[in-house]
Amino acid sequence: MYFAALLARTEDGWEASDTELDDVETLADLADLAREATTDDETVLVCIEQEGEWFGVVRVDGEDDPRVYVSDAAAAMRSSYGEILLSDELLGRQPEDPSALDQLVDLDGTEEGEPEGAENDDDEEEAERTAVADAESAPAGPLGDPDVLSDLGMDGKALLSLVPEDALAEVAEALGCTDVLESVR
Repeated sequence: MYFAALLARTEDGWEASDTELDDVETLADLADLAREATTDDETVLVCIEQEGEWFGVVRVDGEDDPRVYVSDAAAAMRSSYGEILLSDELLGRQPEDPSALDQLVDLDGTEEGEPEGAENDDDEEEAERTAVADAESAPAGPLGDPDVLSDLGMDGKALLSLVPEDALAEVAEALGCTDVLESVR
């Protein structure tokens, strides 16, 4: 179970709305969703918490690149929502080259030399091994920009010390928007 909320900073203070992430596949999609939450180029925070295991904060300021903080990258990597936040750049790895994958697949969707309709029984096992390897490649512990909220009332040291179960409530308290966040919880 996860909880996700958008906190948009306006002239009148913070406005919160809960959000579904089912249609969000990338960090760019998440940033676009955040930008839609405000009419101006105001600051928008996307706060995500998953089962008390990890939390993440994504900050979007207008058209700037999103800034990300994740409390436990290895735990987040095991979550489809966490994978959204953990971009190749944040993890320090080279992005996959989609054109290289296209060269391996014929137009009919089969790999070169593979008869049509052939099924690979190991696909599911390979996917599981890849997920485990990805989780192991992400560091256990915090990743990203701990100063993502510094100018809003929570310094990096305080953000690093948060326990996932209480993190979003403490972030809201530091920002002065506890009531607003609780209204969507």
